Amino acid sequence: MNETAPFRVRAEIDLAALRANVRALRARARGAAFMAVVKADAYGHGMVPCARAAVDAGADWLGTATPQEALALRAAGLPGRIMCWLWTPGDPWREGVEADLDMSVSALWALREVTAAARQAGRTARVQLKADTGLGRNGCMPEDWPELIAEALRAEAEGTIEVTGLWSHFACADEPGHPSIAAQLTVFREMVAYAEGQGVRPEVRHIANSPATLTLPETHFDLVRPGIAMYGVSPSPEIGTPQDFGLRPVMTVAASLAHVKQAPGGHGVSYGHHYTTPGDTTLGLVPAGYGDGIPRHASGSGPVLVGGKWRTAAGRIAMDQFVVDLGGDEPEVGSEALLFGPGDRGEPTAEDWAQAAGTIAYEIVTRIGSRVPRVYVNERTGADEQHDD
Repeated sequence: MNETAPFRVRAEIDLAALRANVRALRARARGAAFMAVVKADAYGHGMVPCARAAVDAGADWLGTATPQEALALRAAGLPGRIMCWLWTPGDPWREGVEADLDMSVSALWALREVTAAARQAGRTARVQLKADTGLGRNGCMPEDWPELIAEALRAEAEGTIEVTGLWSHFACADEPGHPSIAAQLTVFREMVAYAEGQGVRPEVRHIANSPATLTLPETHFDLVRPGIAMYGVSPSPEIGTPQDFGLRPVMTVAASLAHVKQAPGGHGVSYGHHYTTPGDTTLGLVPAGYGDGIPRHASGSGPVLVGGKWRTAAGRIAMDQFVVDLGGDEPEVGSEALLFGPGDRGEPTAEDWAQAAGTIAYEIVTRIGSRVPRVYVNERTGADEQHDD
């Protein structure tokens, strides 16, 4: 972490690492278009800077969950194809049509809202039809698919929509060999074949998320949609580490110690005194807590690198701060407490925090809060970076 200015806590975002990750992922899916998923503020990394970096590295599409996210990308000047998939009744369909978004439709109500918006706008809406192949969230069930396809074709015939894609999402692609993977792939192929047999001519068919992009080449079809992997985080320890796939974590989170003090043995630390000092020691105060997105579930186990040594959160992680037992070491106030990063300096990774909190690394990076400033490094594409695979 570059200490160019004092900081309480901050997240450094390495855009060169993100661009390299995009290129590495593209190389695993040659022949397929690449959608950079930047939903949820780019998994906590900052949506607009990360979207720009991904496009610089060759991303063909951008993907968001909500229409508000997609419209924000357009407002920031991002060109090209942008898809968003989590719509609710009354959402800004007309604005989506006018912004040339690719809008996902899973049911007749959504198709009817988007066609009405297209008529109001006097423009053809780009629509992607989502199939529920077994995930059980959004998406059209197989038994309802013929009705949705028939109405979509009628809307296409009258010029209100263009069906640009057919797509779905895996439930267990991060669990190698899970039987649902093959089952979903079979259902997806059947639903695509039915739609195409009825006359749908999609530009793209897609189902591959990060783990499928990395490990299941038979799922790549016309487009892949990496999310977490683009940020250098493995979708699952079961399928491999970031290094196994040539990926580098993009986010580093560090704080400055706010206080260092000596404490006697038997001294309680933080709320509830779930930790008491085993003997004379020193305590360091890390000025970040669950209000910043540091998971409270990692109380007593969350790892931090201070002075070249791993420490763990001593006692409860509070809203704004937590304590580490320094074991008698006395770093200066203001010294760096490195919560997680790529691991180059022996620091913990987001996966280490996920293990400590009993969650997944997706949540660790995505939950870093808005009062933690993002500091972007390597914003410009370096001359030594490759631009093609």
